[in-house]
Amino acid sequence: MSGLMPFYHSKRELTMWHSNAMFAIDAASGITRILNLGRTLAAGVALFSAASVYAADRVAPKPDWTTDDMPSQHGRIALITGGTSGMGYEDALALARSGAQVIIAARNSERGAEAVARIQAAVPDAEVQFEAVDLADISSIRALAERLNQRLPRLDVLINNAAIMSPRERGTSAEGFELQLAINYLGHFALTGLLVPLLQESPDARVVSVSSIAAARGAINFDDLQSEQAYDPFGAYAQSKLAILHWTFALQRRSEAEGWRIRSIAVHPGVAVTELIARGPGLDSEFGKQWALDRDKYHSAAQGALSTLYAATAPEAVGGAYYGPTGEEHKRGPLGFADTPSAATKETDAERLWGLSEQLIGVSYP
Repeated sequence: MSGLMPFYHSKRELTMWHSNAMFAIDAASGITRILNLGRTLAAGVALFSAASVYAADRVAPKPDWTTDDMPSQHGRIALITGGTSGMGYEDALALARSGAQVIIAARNSERGAEAVARIQAAVPDAEVQFEAVDLADISSIRALAERLNQRLPRLDVLINNAAIMSPRERGTSAEGFELQLAINYLGHFALTGLLVPLLQESPDARVVSVSSIAAARGAINFDDLQSEQAYDPFGAYAQSKLAILHWTFALQRRSEAEGWRIRSIAVHPGVAVTELIARGPGLDSEFGKQWALDRDKYHSAAQGALSTLYAATAPEAVGGAYYGPTGEEHKRGPLGFADTPSAATKETDAERLWGLSEQLIGVSYP
């Protein structure tokens, strides 16, 4: 379960209550002291009750939630990165079926045209289009954001889905950033920041960012964020997915503080059968061979997409929450609140990473 419920406001209030109660005891005497303490205790009970009600309002998803449970998305505009294959494609297909105007953003224009054609064949009245973007190039991200800001009236859903996983050799982005950090995290951080004005135009804006169960093994190495001193393929992947959790929760805090009315939600798919392994460590790697042996135990891409689609469409989806499969080792199973790694609850790390990210990519949020 996410560790970032707005419950923390009540904790601060309870700390203030505790201090006030102690002051009342020291300063008053006799009946006055008892009455003051009684009033303070009553206030404390009220605060506990309010907090309990708030927690109770945080409704878990239906474990058997499917795309049949999606409300109509007619009139809504959704942007999906990496929507040409895998879970991103399934997101685009499901949203198009539910009536949304869908924009697939990815690097390969040929694959983009194929994805659009497949969706239009499955959903003849689909409103779907492709936009080119390279998440490993900040200038490409800025160009996409500029095009969208010029022509769209608003953006209702942004799904930060695109990712690469554990390439054997360390690669770099156009700006020289380690490639997994660049594509999985920094590129999405930049794109979202540039699209905040469009998101603010929506009455129900969602930013859904795809993390991974690998985040639980991650650590933000501020001393070697770009893996220049030592490159561990899986370690760099886990770091990028932990960074997504830090950023998602920090974005929700900012949205609440600034009144942006944007729900920032993290999800993970469990383990789904997609092209991620083949394009990353490779099917001939030890990791790939083990994955191939176990693939019958994993989700399909469509099943893996359910947590994302829930976060993007369900009225009861909670900003600042983390959703995913809740079965064995969280690799598959019923949809629910995911376990938030303890490292992802460290707000000081999140704020440090946010500031550093803005410096690295030259994009500041409003």
